[in-house]
Amino acid sequence: MKLTQHAQVRMQQRGIRPDEVECLVRYGRTEYDHHGSRVLYFDRKALRGLMDRFGGRTADRLGHLYAVVAGDGAVLTVGHRTRRIRRH
Repeated sequence: MKLTQHAQVRMQQRGIRPDEVECLVRYGRTEYDHHGSRVLYFDRKALRGLMDRFGGRTADRLGHLYAVVAGDGAVLTVGHRTRRIRRH
């Protein structure tokens, strides 16, 4: 998983660990932003899978996490969602 400098700074500022981003990349849902990037997040189905696999505490912590990934696979930024992801 390739992280940009911006993503590394945001992870440190927001208290997001690299293994959490890896989990998001591996198990999260993808929505395209129509600007050449993808937004990764956990929907209900993915959260249920996380609960089964890692337990409820992990699912609670990761539930509002998102990442923006460039077309080449580099993680551009990460954060905690405060609004819904618009699906097209």
